[in-house]
Amino acid sequence: MAQLLDGAGKLGWVLLKAVLRFVFMFLNNCVAIPSYCLYLLLLQPLRIWDSSTFWHIEGVMFKWLLAMVSSWGWIAGYTVTEWGDDVGPISEEEAMVIVNHQSTGDVCTLMMCLQDKGTVVRKMMWLMDHVFKYTNFGLVSLIHGDFFIRQGKAYRDKQLIYLKDHLDKYYHSRDRKWIVLFPEGGFLRKRRETSQLFAKKNSLPHLTHVTLPRLGATQVILKTLLAQQENGSVGSETGTPNQTGTKRKGLQWVIDVTIAYPKAKPMDIQTWIFGYRPPTVTHVHYRMYPIKEVPVETEPLTDWLYQRFVEKEELLAHFYDTGTFPLEEGQKEAVSRPMTLDPVWLCIIQLFAFASGFVWYSVLQYLYCCLF
Repeated sequence: MAQLLDGAGKLGWVLLKAVLRFVFMFLNNCVAIPSYCLYLLLLQPLRIWDSSTFWHIEGVMFKWLLAMVSSWGWIAGYTVTEWGDDVGPISEEEAMVIVNHQSTGDVCTLMMCLQDKGTVVRKMMWLMDHVFKYTNFGLVSLIHGDFFIRQGKAYRDKQLIYLKDHLDKYYHSRDRKWIVLFPEGGFLRKRRETSQLFAKKNSLPHLTHVTLPRLGATQVILKTLLAQQENGSVGSETGTPNQTGTKRKGLQWVIDVTIAYPKAKPMDIQTWIFGYRPPTVTHVHYRMYPIKEVPVETEPLTDWLYQRFVEKEELLAHFYDTGTFPLEEGQKEAVSRPMTLDPVWLCIIQLFAFASGFVWYSVLQYLYCCLF
């Protein structure tokens, strides 16, 4: 009986905590997202007069919004440990980031672990499934200039054309540096069986922890954002100037990111919201490849991309067996880096969000009373 009461008490606490977290996050969204939109609406004259300053301000506020999402997991004890290459030193260089995709929590994990990487978060562009357009964060992503891609054979060719047009229109004009995509084209649990059947039919590697990537978006990004000289080789600078008028170098790196969850149990957005899972450490592994090592043409790029996901399979298999990623070249023991967020900074931006919400509510209420 005592065990039953103890279990009921723990369940009650988990439910109460989940309700309180949901109420806080609901209010957080209600003040932060409208405030972001209203600030940018107010700054529209600046967008016409000085677009670089406008997008700088927008990027700062975008980073704050992503930090708020990160804080939801942080206060629940969901943290990140990083492995492999240190990507911090290249945060100001242009890079394409390819990530394995297991659940909706992957995006939250990236939002958290990229917070301390300089200006990356405010200057990044996301490629996401079109369903995210209809979430609470969809409007923010639309304003920021992220791209929502529809999956399926019926849409594939048109979507790649739309992607190229989107990159031409927004990537350079808004001074983006990093672009993040999930080449698998869907969650692991949804695509694994289909991917394995395709691999068996075409004598490709059998993968369990990842699926075979799709080429389309990756190739469009490379061909659109690489610095091309007249002879077609990779050059040192693009002909497209950035907002300051200087020439851009184009993509310099491909960053291969592998996300691993303890016991291969992915963390989804519901877990981040309600916090019902015990404190969990998500492990993120980075490998950097200079852009000159990455082919662009279809067949060699396909082989290169497949090889990256075979390596991801090996990394994840090793992690699930041992709890660590394998040693890097020259290492005698596996070295990890705990990723930390400043709780004072998180509190400040939360207070700013709620204060902004109150101010905008007061202003709109005053205008309503004046008009009606």
